[in-house]
Amino acid sequence: MTTESRVYTHPEIIRVIGGITLCILLSALDQTIVAPAIPAMTADLQGFGDFSWIVSAYLLTSTAATPIIGKLSDIHGRRTLTLASIVLFTAASLLCAMSQTLAQLVAFRALQGIGGAGLIGMAHAAIADVVSPRERGRYQVYMSGMWGIASIGGPVAGGLLTDHLSWRSIFWINLPLAAVAYRLSSRALLLLPRHGGSGARIDVPGAGLLTVAVVCCLMLIGQLNGHGGRDPALLAALALVFGASLALLIWQEHRAADPVLPPRLFGNAVVVRGLILSFTNALIAFATTLLVPLHVQLAQGISAGGSGLVLTPYLLTFVALSFSGGRLSRRLGRTRAIMSAAFACCTAGLLLLATVTADTSPALTILYSLLIGAGIGLVQPNITVTIQNACERRDVGVATGAMLLSRSIGGSFGAALAGALVAQGMAGGAAALDTGFRIAFLACAVVAAISLGVTLTTRDLALRST
Repeated sequence: MTTESRVYTHPEIIRVIGGITLCILLSALDQTIVAPAIPAMTADLQGFGDFSWIVSAYLLTSTAATPIIGKLSDIHGRRTLTLASIVLFTAASLLCAMSQTLAQLVAFRALQGIGGAGLIGMAHAAIADVVSPRERGRYQVYMSGMWGIASIGGPVAGGLLTDHLSWRSIFWINLPLAAVAYRLSSRALLLLPRHGGSGARIDVPGAGLLTVAVVCCLMLIGQLNGHGGRDPALLAALALVFGASLALLIWQEHRAADPVLPPRLFGNAVVVRGLILSFTNALIAFATTLLVPLHVQLAQGISAGGSGLVLTPYLLTFVALSFSGGRLSRRLGRTRAIMSAAFACCTAGLLLLATVTADTSPALTILYSLLIGAGIGLVQPNITVTIQNACERRDVGVATGAMLLSRSIGGSFGAALAGALVAQGMAGGAAALDTGFRIAFLACAVVAAISLGVTLTTRDLALRST
């Protein structure tokens, strides 16, 4: 039986998923556990002025590396790239824990980001290898569950470990987890099909140009958000390098024998629309995650701990509806109706949040945010399924990487947009602060409405059963 027609049993699928869920947790946790420890890190390493790079370095490298690792896995196989990513992530975690200066910590966080990109990218691609598109949503809940645990438990664990042990312990804890992940993945991923990449080589110029373009894009977003103060000369330089590298990347990918981002991928209208929706959905999710707790703290006077409680139902709804969205797509055999309903929920919830004032009950804020959490939860696994269902078998890894890339950039842009609008409002006093939040929520509602329009114009392909 060929790898194209092989049908995996439920126990085999669960075995593969069991091997990769800990990889997902490792990658997701390292994006959320660090935040509470940043003050202790900067105090210990005496680097208050550059603390944002502790987070940004990981984000930059993980975003840039995701599609490249996806392409490598299409050539060399998911198991090889998964195990290599675990080793790299573990080594980088060890180096982070032993850092003596902020510069060292930032450099090792950048290295850790490459490993983290491999962990999450290979998890998505491995599921695509063993589960048909129609059944895939059924198993996406395991991944969403890990993200939910990391989103809620990461900040709590980071704070407790830093308070009772040391900020270095948030990296030491990765070592035993990674050892278990390596053991489970090494055995489970032997079930995955072999990838026929004999003679295929990675497009090195394309990979380099893609990295430069992504890094410049994310740094531009950071500058537009005012991180470190806006520098017009730096903005112009970043924009110039971004434009030039993007143009050269397009030229290179059309001439390369085996491009890192195959042009045929972007000739597929369903894939392109899926990538747009991945970007907009992440923008909405990250902006909401930032705006809701900020609003209840700054406009309604609720404590930081209370704002976390207000946000928790939104996160739990997102995780729960991810499971329901997968089940629905399996039953219907298509995804457009589900995604349309999801973006309609997001649009309604964001419009309602735009009406929230300082006098609004926190219960209403929670209720409105539940609509958004439900929409994001319903749509996120179905975007993945839609893209993987529409692309060719040989492009599953690179298509998944491109999706995660668009999601990362969308999330960064959403956080930057929300932060910039709220910051402008804060500079103008209490009245302007209310206006800033209202404009931010309305801007996100417009994005959600556009996403609904894109969804309605997307060809509703039947999900493959093989």
